[in-house]
Amino acid sequence: MEAPELIPNLFRTEYRKIVSVLYKRFGFDQVETAEDIAGDTFLTAAQTWPMRGVPPNPVAWLYNVAKNKAKNYLQRASTFNEKVSPEIQNASSELYETDIDLSPKNINDSQLQMMFAICHPSIPVEAQIGLSLRILCGFGIDEIASAFLSNKETINKRLYRAKEKLREEKVRIELPTPAQIDERVEPVLRTIYLLFNEGYYSLSQDQVLRKELCFEALRLCHMLIENKETNKPQVNALLALMCFHASRFDARFGKNGELILYDDQDTSLWDSDLISRGGYFLNCAATGDQLSKYHLEASIAYWNTQKEDTQEKWENVLQLYNQLLMIEYSPVAALNRTYALAKARSKEQAIIEAEQLKLENYPFYFSLLGELYAGIDNDSAKKNFQKAFVLAKNPADKQAIQKKIDKLE
Repeated sequence: MEAPELIPNLFRTEYRKIVSVLYKRFGFDQVETAEDIAGDTFLTAAQTWPMRGVPPNPVAWLYNVAKNKAKNYLQRASTFNEKVSPEIQNASSELYETDIDLSPKNINDSQLQMMFAICHPSIPVEAQIGLSLRILCGFGIDEIASAFLSNKETINKRLYRAKEKLREEKVRIELPTPAQIDERVEPVLRTIYLLFNEGYYSLSQDQVLRKELCFEALRLCHMLIENKETNKPQVNALLALMCFHASRFDARFGKNGELILYDDQDTSLWDSDLISRGGYFLNCAATGDQLSKYHLEASIAYWNTQKEDTQEKWENVLQLYNQLLMIEYSPVAALNRTYALAKARSKEQAIIEAEQLKLENYPFYFSLLGELYAGIDNDSAKKNFQKAFVLAKNPADKQAIQKKIDKLE
C-alpha cells in the first residue's frame, strides 16, 4: 500500500494509541501538547514517506518518531525549568522524565484509564462521547461533527469545554479504585452504548448504519472485559447485546442500500459467529445478583437472533420488555414492546397500547402502527406509513416505507 492510502488507515488505528499514552504522560493540563505531538508524528510521515518510501515497519516508525518528539519536548521543558527559570522550584520532576512507553501493555492500560477519565460525571454525555471518539477511537473533528449532525466549530468548542472541565476538576488519568470502578462503570458503559447506537441507528442523512462506530464500541467494551478489575457482569451483558445486534448487520440492507425490516430479513445473512460470541458473553454476565438493563436488552437481542418465529420466543421477549420497562422506562422500549405484544398475543391488543404512547415525532412509531394495521385496516395502515415517510430522516428509511405503501395499493 502506498503512503497516501496507508497513512489515513494508520491514523485511524495508531493515533488513538499514541495520544492515549501521551495524555496519560502529560495529563489534562497539557492535552494540547499531547495532541500536537501525536498529530505532528503523522504530519512527519505524510511529508517523509512519499519521498523516502514507506518504512519496513510503519507502526514502529510512528512510535519511534512520537517517542522522539515527546522526549525532545520534555528535554526542552526540563532545560527551561532548570536553567532559564530556576525560580520555578515546585514543578514535579516526574513531568520531565523522558521515558515514553508505547508497549502494547501500556497502550492498553492508558486507553482503559482514559476511558474512565473521559467518562467523568462532571462533563455532559455528548462531550464524553465526543472525547471518546476523538481520543479513544481516533476520529477526526469532521467525522465527529458528522456523527452528531453538527459542525466543526461546535464540536471543537464542546471538546474544549470538556477538557477545561476535566482540568478544573483535576481528574487523574488512572484506573479508579475497585469501589470507584463500581460507581463509575455506568457512565463508561452508557457512553459505549450510545456510541454503538449512534452507529447502528445513525441519524446521518445518507447512511443508516455506520459500522465503524459500532466496531469501535465493541472494541472499547472488549477492553473492559480484558481487565480483571473492570470485567463486570453488566460489561459482559453490554458486549453480548452489541454482538447480537452486530450479527444482523449484513441482513439489514438490500442490494440497493434499502433498509430491510426484521420480518423481511434474510436470516442466512446473520453472522453465526457473532451470535455465538454474544451467547458466550451473555453466559458470562449471569453472575452476581445485579440485573441491569443491559442484561435484559441482551436477552431480548438473543431471542431476536433465534430464527424460528415461535410463541415461546415472543412471549419471552414480551416478558423481558415488561421487566426492562420496570427498571428503566423509555418510550422507544415501550414501542418495541408493542411489537412483541402483537407477535405473542394479537395485533388488535398491540394497536391499543401503541396508540396510547402518542410518539408523534418518531417515524418508527408510525411505521409500527402501519405494520400493526396492515391486514386489519389497510386504509389506516397506509395513513400511518405516509406519516412515517414524511418524518423519515434518510433515503433508506423512506425507500423501505414506500415499499410498504405500495403493497397496500
